[in-house]
Amino acid sequence: MKPVITIEYCPKCGWLLRSAYMAQELLTTFTEELGGVTLRPSETGGTFTIRLNEEIIFDRKTAGHFPEIKFLKQLVRDLVSPEKSLGHSDKP
Repeated sequence: MKPVITIEYCPKCGWLLRSAYMAQELLTTFTEELGGVTLRPSETGGTFTIRLNEEIIFDRKTAGHFPEIKFLKQLVRDLVSPEKSLGHSDKP
């Protein structure tokens, strides 16, 4: 079974569009590697976490910021398909 990404976001903070953009980028980049990306509105204010299956791989509160899309793609790639080239997203 392919891994699934879940993006849990705070709807009261207006983070749905940010979450949808990140989901689209991940689905476009990892078409063959992911089983899907789920958007989950949080009941807790200020939440923005990204999980791979059930494991948290990014938490905005812990990091102190939102992930850059380049960083997020590299993070997901390293976990689901380490040999995959991300093209220009691999460059510093």
